Amino acid sequence: MESMDIVGKAKEDASLPKATMTKIIKEMLPPDVRVARDTQDLLIECCVEFINLISSESNEVCSREDKRTIAPEHVLKALEVLGFGDYIEDVYAAYEQHKVETADTVKGGKCTIGAEMTEEEALAEQQRMFAEARARMNGVAAATATAPKPPDAEPNMNC
Repeated sequence: MESMDIVGKAKEDASLPKATMTKIIKEMLPPDVRVARDTQDLLIECCVEFINLISSESNEVCSREDKRTIAPEHVLKALEVLGFGDYIEDVYAAYEQHKVETADTVKGGKCTIGAEMTEEEALAEQQRMFAEARARMNGVAAATATAPKPPDAEPNMNC
């Protein structure tokens, strides 16, 4: 009989991308070390189990605080509870780095990419990109496509 997780789905249904995991494994090892396929599979399964363990404990921490959304602080507390306290500083540093790296993306549902452009410049860029896409779709080289002039009407800049 297949093992089941807490939501009733088979654990085999949850996995990580093998290509990505294989790349991570290879990057962590010296170039002259090879890893057998079954060893890679075992490492991937260990990662899945670790994620399940941390997720489950994070949920417990969250529930004890009468919260309904697991926050980063819950994950850090789960690491401590599970005996991974030595990793909390590194995990927090990685989390902070992630926040810095993703700061230029969508914030609060608002588009911040190109925020330094004027509205007219953003519209012109949008029209240029539409023209390039149309040219590619029609099989014409993008370099020969010219963007139409922006209309005089107030643009609709939904991000």
